[in-house]
Amino acid sequence: MPRIVRVVGAALCAIAIVPAIVAMNIVTAADALQLRVLSSRPDMVTGGDALVRVDLPAGMAARDVKLTVNGADATAKLKADASGRSLTGLVAGLVIGSNALAATGSNKASSKLTVVNHPITGPLFAGPQEQPFVCMTDKFKLVGGGTLGPALDANCSIATRVDYVYRSKTDGKLKPLADPKTAPADVEMVESSRDSGFGTRDSGSGTRIPFVVRIETGTINRGIYEIAMLNEYWNGRLIYTFGGGCEPGWYQQGDSTGGVDDDVQLRMGYAVASNSLNVLGNDCGSVVSAETMAMTKEHFIEAYGVPAFTIGWGTSGGSTQQHEIAENYPGLLDGLMTGRSFADGPFASSTSSGEGRLFERYFDKLARDKYTDDQIVAVTGFPLAATMHNLSRVRAPRFNATESCPAGLAPELKYDPVKNPRGARCDMWDHGVNVYGRDPKTGFARRPLDNVGIQYGLAALNAGKISKEQFLDVNEKIGGFDIDGNMVAGRMVADPIAVRAAYRTGRLNQALGGMGTVPILDYRTYYDDLPGGDVHMRFQQFTTDARLLKATGTTDNRVMLTQDRRYGAFDTKSPVLRDAIVQMDQWLTALSKDASNDPAIVKIRRAKPAGFVDACWTKDETPQKIVEKQQYLAGRCNDIYPSHSFPRGVAGAPITNDIIKCQLRPITPSEYKVPFTADEMARLKKVFPGGVCDWSKPGVDQQPLAGTWQTFNADRGTN
Repeated sequence: MPRIVRVVGAALCAIAIVPAIVAMNIVTAADALQLRVLSSRPDMVTGGDALVRVDLPAGMAARDVKLTVNGADATAKLKADASGRSLTGLVAGLVIGSNALAATGSNKASSKLTVVNHPITGPLFAGPQEQPFVCMTDKFKLVGGGTLGPALDANCSIATRVDYVYRSKTDGKLKPLADPKTAPADVEMVESSRDSGFGTRDSGSGTRIPFVVRIETGTINRGIYEIAMLNEYWNGRLIYTFGGGCEPGWYQQGDSTGGVDDDVQLRMGYAVASNSLNVLGNDCGSVVSAETMAMTKEHFIEAYGVPAFTIGWGTSGGSTQQHEIAENYPGLLDGLMTGRSFADGPFASSTSSGEGRLFERYFDKLARDKYTDDQIVAVTGFPLAATMHNLSRVRAPRFNATESCPAGLAPELKYDPVKNPRGARCDMWDHGVNVYGRDPKTGFARRPLDNVGIQYGLAALNAGKISKEQFLDVNEKIGGFDIDGNMVAGRMVADPIAVRAAYRTGRLNQALGGMGTVPILDYRTYYDDLPGGDVHMRFQQFTTDARLLKATGTTDNRVMLTQDRRYGAFDTKSPVLRDAIVQMDQWLTALSKDASNDPAIVKIRRAKPAGFVDACWTKDETPQKIVEKQQYLAGRCNDIYPSHSFPRGVAGAPITNDIIKCQLRPITPSEYKVPFTADEMARLKKVFPGGVCDWSKPGVDQQPLAGTWQTFNADRGTN
């Protein structure tokens, strides 16, 4: 077990558990005997055990406290802290369902708590688990080499194991180590305080230890988790990593996690954890991602203690998971470190991908050679004409029921509209059926997908970049996707129940939950100008900013840093990103010490390091830092790293991009900078018989988040 260094508060202290969770666990007055769960919410315990704490009022001695679990004495599990004012212990043997915990003390003082225990295999709050489900333990590659071998049961479980690796000073690689007590001659040595960059710790400044890493691997919620940390040192903080992708993220366990072997994170002393179901390419479901992270973090706390704080880490799909978890399940992440970010997966990330496929069909097949590349850019808003091809071929398969099934899913299990109409459908909507509900007519998931009334290319027409004929033609022929994700001539009409669910459950992230209450780093390596096009367009980060501003009136909890791709997408080889870890640590450390009752944003502003501000770096061989507030389509940083638009933006949608289905208004001839003849106006009205989008109004059924920590089921959506 790593030596736990006590930072900020004791390692088993609740000081760093997010107040939203702690407050829900306190069941008595502050000056009375208090019993609480430290490892999770009391109604969402998993695996049959929970880390609990008993806080004593003045005048009560620790020896006078008794703890019972379902009537059985569990007092021996408790251990008093140095002050003697609290006792902490791991209680086990909880039954599935409700469990009665009670702490009693002298003078008949007591505190009772009902703890609801769920299976370690899940589910917890995401609803009925997806079937079929492909186990991949035999393909999961361990950091030290080898695989996990075959699964032990239908839930893809394995026996928990602990392996050790060491970093070789010869070649810098991690290598397997049989005995952690016997360090090889070529092991690298690190200093457990100085190397972290966080100043002196009470463990003893400058202690040199072998770079030996302890890695625990097991299964939780049908996913494979990893927890790594230096064998002899832990700085008391946790980094939780998230992996990207989406397709083919359904019906499978996955053969990788978000990664726990980053050199910089480990040598800084962090514990690093992840789960294979926190990789969107394995599981493209935001609720299951949050559930898996909650269960894995609970296990971490029970095994190693409460971290001072937990930092999220990930790029692309790794960013969407962080944003959605912070928004909908506050308390799991204390700070976010995102790369190439999206506000959410189903809408911010995916809508433009689907439209990229519609435009590819139109420009390549229905209107071949009728538009220049510049005109394609003007109509789509994309940085390059090639971007639509990238989105169509790489990202749009998530809209199709058969195109992107995982390799391990047996052919006879897959959906076929004729041969197997009840088979597994490999699209993001059916993957989210517990959220959106099931259409009783088709048996498929309800779909919040709509493009009725959207005037594609409107800004291009008004800017004189395309003709009236081109504008009319693209809107006549753009079409949509049928229920199987095949392109059809008609436009898409969203299921109203699914639209309401998307807003009320936070699947479209409006920043009305917890996202505005945590520090966020948005680190962007610029991909807009990638020659073959790319989904990671810079406008997406301004969508997130605009949603935060609309919901909270400020973006002061968010820092944007932008540089080129010389260090890759999201790699700690970048000095900018390495320094950002230090800055985030300082931000969260100061925030955790603020015991005031001020609003969260006030405390976030006060705790923020003075030098941690928006900036970009030039593309020179020796990059120069430019400090300025990052702005959409403006500023020096935008001159270096231009932002672009998106299809609905060109059609008039706001940068918030938060309207699933627009309200319609009558066509107004004055909105067009060129006059339409009577015949042309007749064509336009035929395309838009119900009218065109009124982007000045909220979307149809657009409504606030119904609340955080929602639970789901397959038929009715949220409970």
